[in-house]
Amino acid sequence: MRAACLGTEATHFCVCQPVPPCKVGGKSKAAYPHNSPFVHVTRRQFVFLYSRRLASILICVLLGSALVPTVASAQSPTFSVEEARAIAKDAYTYGFSLVDHYRVQYTYFQDSSHPEFKAPWNSINNTARIYTPDDKAFPTPNADTPYSQLGADLRTEPLVLTLPAVEKGRYYSAQFVDAHTHNFAYAGSRTTGNNGGKFLLAGPHWKGKTPPGINAVFRSETDFAFVFYRTQLLGPADIENVKKVQAGYKVQTLSAFLGEPAPAAAPEVDFLKPLSAQQERTSLEFFNQLNFVLRFCPPHPSEQVLMGRFAKLGIGAGKQFDAQTLSPEIREAIAAGMADAWHEFDELSKRVVKGEVSTMSFLGSREFLKSNYLYRMRGTVSGLYGNDKEETIYPPFYLDSTGQKVDGANRYTLRFAPDQLPPVNAFWSLTMYDLSTRLLVANPLNRYLINSPMLPDLKRDADGGITLHVQHDSPGKDKETNWLPAPKGPFYVAGRLYWPKPAALNGTWTAPKLQRAE
Repeated sequence: MRAACLGTEATHFCVCQPVPPCKVGGKSKAAYPHNSPFVHVTRRQFVFLYSRRLASILICVLLGSALVPTVASAQSPTFSVEEARAIAKDAYTYGFSLVDHYRVQYTYFQDSSHPEFKAPWNSINNTARIYTPDDKAFPTPNADTPYSQLGADLRTEPLVLTLPAVEKGRYYSAQFVDAHTHNFAYAGSRTTGNNGGKFLLAGPHWKGKTPPGINAVFRSETDFAFVFYRTQLLGPADIENVKKVQAGYKVQTLSAFLGEPAPAAAPEVDFLKPLSAQQERTSLEFFNQLNFVLRFCPPHPSEQVLMGRFAKLGIGAGKQFDAQTLSPEIREAIAAGMADAWHEFDELSKRVVKGEVSTMSFLGSREFLKSNYLYRMRGTVSGLYGNDKEETIYPPFYLDSTGQKVDGANRYTLRFAPDQLPPVNAFWSLTMYDLSTRLLVANPLNRYLINSPMLPDLKRDADGGITLHVQHDSPGKDKETNWLPAPKGPFYVAGRLYWPKPAALNGTWTAPKLQRAE
């Protein structure tokens, strides 16, 4: 005989009944050895234990559950290999943009020893030059608009940004990007005009009132944000004018703007050293870095269910993802899930190259992208910090007119018929990139693009159209003004239409095709 007991704070009841052996862990053993303590259950549970059989089952369950871990471990995970693979795939797709953005932000604003370091947090860096093949921090940089960058730490208080007034014929913009890589606001030519102004940039926890003298408030849903300024360069001799515009970009804390004492500073952050772009593709440390970034990203209501699913793998804000605590089978499943994400990415890329999916689909706000994290990942890989389609569209040139991938081993022409130049309110450009690196291509002319400010120097066809020569070797001195140099191997040309007109947005205007030259 063994005893099952009902206990409360005031009373203690015991029921004696025979208890048969039960199996735990594959071995048959008595439910209680002679020297075991009583099993305590509640008064409500006691009512249901009127049956000898039910009491036996409960005892077996209680004893068995004590031997099963409640969290994933190397010996006994709480999920299957298949589920681990599926969760890893989705978490990787979701998190890629956050982790890759963190890599760039750490390089620009935290690692002062890095050759591409820009400035400390909450300080503006002005790059008074166009980008070159030596700039490798992020893919597909443009060579039209010298950049200025601001890494904003909004945990302590908001920042006040000043944009200067700029002459009407010059395009400029400030693009506001959160840690998810969502574009959440714009200031500048298209949205607020060329008259300049003061704009308050606040984090997710700020609850203050808009002070006088502020043109608009832009709120980031994450604690850290990135402001990417673009200032149009009208030609090589225009660089000094660009510097004057950049000098007018200012930033100060809200307390400094108001002339008030600064609030207590937010705690110091122990930043993780980021993975390299190559390591991000396969390292399981990726998920630990994602957890770190998520600490500064208050959960969005639309992602609560998703985060609950990710938590099964130890993925989430404040969690510690330690692959070594998982079994080899689960680790292999997670790695396979990452590979699955890249396979799905590659399938999407094939559709982009074929023109089945528009490049306008991958960049924008949370409201625009919704929960399409694969599209967001594609936007990050192909053009991190690309603009909303209303600000810029990016018609790509991956294929020639016969549907073959373009390669520097061949020669091509690109012809704009009369009155068929890209329809824009600002300007357009065509920039050459190496297909594998997505970086600018070194060439004898140091020419990385052809754009609309160059139109006065381009040679016209007899009917007034323009034919560009896209190839690795010079087409001859008489044609070099219209030459866009290509690498020796595979490449692609990125079109950019800044502040596009409706004809470009609605498809009335379409880009011409690259024609292979004999």
